[in-house]
Amino acid sequence: MLPKLDDSGAIESQSSELQIYIDDPEKQRRLYKRTLIIVVISQILGGAGLAAGITVGALLAQEMLGTDSFAGLPTALFTLGSAIAALLVGNLSQRFGRRFGLGLGFLLGGIGAIGVVLAAVTNNILFLFASLLIYGSGTATNLQARYAGTDLAKSTQRATAVSIAMVSTTFGAVAGPNLVEVMGSFAASIGVPALAGPFILAACAYILAGFVFLIFLRPDPLVVAKAIASSQKMDESNFADKKRKDLSINKRGIVAGATVMIVSQIVMVAIMTMTPVHMGHHGHGLNEVGMVIGIHVAAMYFPSLVTGILVDKIGRTAMAIASGVTLLLAGIFAAFTSTGSIPMLITALTLLGLGWNFGLISGTALIVDGTSFSNRAKVQGSVDVFIALAGAAGGILSGVIVAYFSYTTLSFVGGILSLLLIPVVLWSRSNPQQEYHRLEE
Repeated sequence: MLPKLDDSGAIESQSSELQIYIDDPEKQRRLYKRTLIIVVISQILGGAGLAAGITVGALLAQEMLGTDSFAGLPTALFTLGSAIAALLVGNLSQRFGRRFGLGLGFLLGGIGAIGVVLAAVTNNILFLFASLLIYGSGTATNLQARYAGTDLAKSTQRATAVSIAMVSTTFGAVAGPNLVEVMGSFAASIGVPALAGPFILAACAYILAGFVFLIFLRPDPLVVAKAIASSQKMDESNFADKKRKDLSINKRGIVAGATVMIVSQIVMVAIMTMTPVHMGHHGHGLNEVGMVIGIHVAAMYFPSLVTGILVDKIGRTAMAIASGVTLLLAGIFAAFTSTGSIPMLITALTLLGLGWNFGLISGTALIVDGTSFSNRAKVQGSVDVFIALAGAAGGILSGVIVAYFSYTTLSFVGGILSLLLIPVVLWSRSNPQQEYHRLEE
């Protein structure tokens, strides 16, 4: 039976097993490490699942719709679906713990991937759109899984915990695009359109990731963390003073963290979505598309371990600014690929992935710093909703901008937009007390 958590973070029923973790710091440390291992396994599988949508989603829509104008629609749909799922997963996690919220989210993503395959087989556009919305649950869950590793982490471990989760996504996310042709051949051999092949892989990967959480994430790290927090006693007057101080700091931290992740997401999704279409116009095949997207995805996740350490050591603000600068460079390089040069595209997409990586980890750390266990999962889910909506907007606008203007215009606009996050993070530090807020819980 799932332990039910109320909105104040108090646990309605505490088992004797839970009390053991409350009383024993060594058991807490072991559970933290065990949780990271489970998150790593799920992220490898989740990475393979999300790769299908970003690699062939636009191409599948282009094939079924017969036009480039709506090639960004699949990305928009599954990111819109991920927005809805982010809210669901966040609220379920807050109420019942990470295990149930993340497990259900991945299972829904797998069901959506199966739907995409069936839609391709029947050439049913409406069914494709509905399935892509559900498929987005896997994308949202894969992103929210990074928070599970932070529940029992100390303030100086949070960005590193996020980075461990993200770097493990690399293995599946890089393998996915490079299996496009293999999965396409397999799909064709069983009478399924080749471009739907990667979604077969996504279905298996997401469903397995869901069962990993449901079966192995026991005891739930968020449940344990809430129990530890609720058992800690402190003087009421000191608590009230600390709470008032934290609220003034948290609001700016949450706004800054959300802005960094939203801007990073919209720029990355917009340019990434139209790159396969841009390559197709210059005669590049699926192998080359898979290679470029695979390198891009590797740049999104593989540097995470180093990024996490840098965010913990030199600060959230510095790395958020680095994100804006790197995304600007990515936009500039992408803008100069009018000939479809593979080396230029690789450089642009590598910088694009790296800038997104800097933004996501620094922004996530700001969000975790700025929340308490009483509202953390809800706030995380709400922020991820806006991230997903930003991605949906990026997916829709990218196709329209390229259709009416050019890939070069899209890249320049994305690069300039990325500079927006710099004044926001500087504003968040305008009060000297807000330089670097840490919560020891």
